[in-house]
Amino acid sequence: MFGTSGVRGPVGDLITPELATALGQALAACGSESVVIGRDARTTSPLLADAASAALRSAGVDVVRAGQVSTPTLARGVAWSESDAGLMITASHNPPEDNGFKLWQPSGQAFGEARRNDIEAALTTDERTYAAWDAVGSERTDETLTAKHVDALCDAVDIDGDCSVVVDLGNGMGGATVEALLRMGCDVQTLNATPDGRFPGRPSEPTAETCETLCSVVANTDADLGIAHDGDADRMMAVDETGSFIEGDELLALFARDVVADGERVAAPLNTSLVVDDVLDAQGASLTRTKVGDVFVAEAAQDDDVAFGGEPSGAWIWPDETLCPDGPLAACKLVELVETHGSLATQRTELASYPLRRASVETTEKSAVMADVRDGLLEAYDTDRISTLDGVRVEHDDGWFLVRASGTQPLVRLTAEARDEKRADDLLAEARQFVDDARKSVAGVESSN
Repeated sequence: MFGTSGVRGPVGDLITPELATALGQALAACGSESVVIGRDARTTSPLLADAASAALRSAGVDVVRAGQVSTPTLARGVAWSESDAGLMITASHNPPEDNGFKLWQPSGQAFGEARRNDIEAALTTDERTYAAWDAVGSERTDETLTAKHVDALCDAVDIDGDCSVVVDLGNGMGGATVEALLRMGCDVQTLNATPDGRFPGRPSEPTAETCETLCSVVANTDADLGIAHDGDADRMMAVDETGSFIEGDELLALFARDVVADGERVAAPLNTSLVVDDVLDAQGASLTRTKVGDVFVAEAAQDDDVAFGGEPSGAWIWPDETLCPDGPLAACKLVELVETHGSLATQRTELASYPLRRASVETTEKSAVMADVRDGLLEAYDTDRISTLDGVRVEHDDGWFLVRASGTQPLVRLTAEARDEKRADDLLAEARQFVDDARKSVAGVESSN
């Protein structure tokens, strides 16, 4: 049930008060004696937080209610509130009809696989533990976590306040970004700044398509850059001063180039662009590829020689600060980057640009299809060209392709990148052929049965 970013889905279907109650009981059964609970602005978040809190306290667990906060605020707040675990009620960048739960450790890192497995095992049992009448857990409110987050942001960067920034909060929980930038003297204009879980301003996920208003405002003002967050502000995407949306791989390369030193590493998922490899090679550093998912990036970022971790989807991790993806921290780091190195548009011109192709193939048998694809690719290529860490990635001298099952939809996703347009098209076509052959093979097996 719990994936790398918790569990999320439609309210009333997958996500219910009963699940929130069971999750509270599971956290208690797995040894948590104190839990801090935060929630985003979705209309269903208060009732889910109430249900989880009641279940925790009924099992003797003390609860800290953080109220409406961003996910990185809650993740950092596990330690600040001296809790054993953090429970964030959010569906992140999903549509308003969804909700979900994310679990956090005192280190600021999401629950790893072992702890997720323990929670899932506890959820499957009908046994429930209830404290005696005089041993139920307490509940207190701590509304200081966002202020502490803002303090941490101001301590983490050196900003003189010379920048003009447009921040599109997407009706979500990214207010810490605005507060920190204002405190450091920046000129800040906001879009969609009122928290509203119906997301009336734009869809929650910040993409080139959903950030058109931000792009237009930045292009038609004297702003130095634009910032966009998703609903729970664990993601941050950006717009340069010309109003052009910056792709995630470009941001990853810019952040990595700024922080990495000779001999150090950067952690990023298998679908990361060659542009990041090029930037790191030029600085004597290297890229460690992980499974797709910020929890895997965070796990790799624990190593002493990993200076930075990121996902092109907008999750950025500076391990010296925190092991959670922190959208407000990324926003402040980007402003610092502009103040230090100048125009984002100019910085982008210093990066190579390679054609990247993406496609999806629908299938209700994605596990069987992926197994057949894996076998076919292992037979077709030398093992030193193949990674099966997450799906199957095949390396070529002039590019790569990745075939990977979607974690949430009945799709097999294809990604290909090369150093010229035709080669990228050819690699995507090759990946698609393996998937098409696998689908036919799986269909043939089903029909024979």
